[in-house]
Amino acid sequence: MSDTLSPSEPRAQIPDNLSEISYPYGLKKAPELGQTIEMAPGIHWLRMPLPYMLDHINLYLIEDGDGWVIVDTGVNTSKVRDLWETVFEGVMGGRPVTKVIVTHLHPDHVGLAGWLTRRFGVELWMSRTDYLMCRNLVLDTGTEAPEEGIRFYREAGLNDAQIERYRKRFGGFGKDVSAIPQSFRRLVGGQEMKIGGRTWRAIVGSGHAPEHICMYCPEAGVLLSGDQVLPCISSNISVQPTEPQADPLTDWLESCARIRDELPADTLVGPAHNEPFYGVKVRLQALIDEHEEDLGKLETMLAEPKKPNEVFSALFRRPITDDLVHMATGESLAHLNCLITRGRARRFMGEDGVARYVQSSREDAAA
Repeated sequence: MSDTLSPSEPRAQIPDNLSEISYPYGLKKAPELGQTIEMAPGIHWLRMPLPYMLDHINLYLIEDGDGWVIVDTGVNTSKVRDLWETVFEGVMGGRPVTKVIVTHLHPDHVGLAGWLTRRFGVELWMSRTDYLMCRNLVLDTGTEAPEEGIRFYREAGLNDAQIERYRKRFGGFGKDVSAIPQSFRRLVGGQEMKIGGRTWRAIVGSGHAPEHICMYCPEAGVLLSGDQVLPCISSNISVQPTEPQADPLTDWLESCARIRDELPADTLVGPAHNEPFYGVKVRLQALIDEHEEDLGKLETMLAEPKKPNEVFSALFRRPITDDLVHMATGESLAHLNCLITRGRARRFMGEDGVARYVQSSREDAAA
């Protein structure tokens, strides 16, 4: 069944103060598993469990005439598939799915895309870059960690045990993803489609994923933001072994600013994690400000040369354990590469084969 917690107006009650984050359905409030909350007419918020440290994902159902559009799918586990069966017969009333939209390539979003599209005989809608990258990552399943990846983490200062952990975990992406469809429909920024008689527009963000799709309905005043805009946590922005000199943080900051300027202040955001909220402009600005502050702290730390694994304290409030070290290394490198792009830091190799980073003004640092 569907819990309609919003009032009977065309959308949830808009708060008077849009210069702060507010939660129209409450903080720490979520639909029961297998049920939904109708966050705007015809737009339903669904929650599924995740087997990770972050233990949930929000998915969305949009009424589309006699059927439904699914936005994001959950991870490929028997528990989530069973919950979908409950949703098919309950909330969805046995009505068919008309399309599956996936915001980006990560398994909690794309994990059941293949299972759903095959079950209902419909197309997968996704950005081209994320679709192709997802296909490539799935192909790593069962293969050995590449030498390029091992070198990447050695140059970042990881020890032998941490690199061995990378070896053992390599190729794990595919275990949480059902077989990806062999064809798809491409979504690009600015593209519009009709769902349930209303126009939805694709808005692209970058940095957390290469070509992340958010779905925006001006008439409903709703943005389904995936991981691009979260109210309580900042999405991971990481450099990966496949592109060691990438600068995803610059992409992230630029796309956050563009989306901030594009959306009305009274947009209701349906994020992939935490709860739906108002305050999209202030939240996007806060995300920008937080990263800029971290970049400033990092640059100060680089008054003396530092290895990538020696700068964690400038970026993270919690201790970085071996479970988190690979993600923390990727995010640290994203900030370091951003400083290099801005001409505020440079990289050099130590005699031990580990990279060091230093303020670009310290010409004598590598001597």
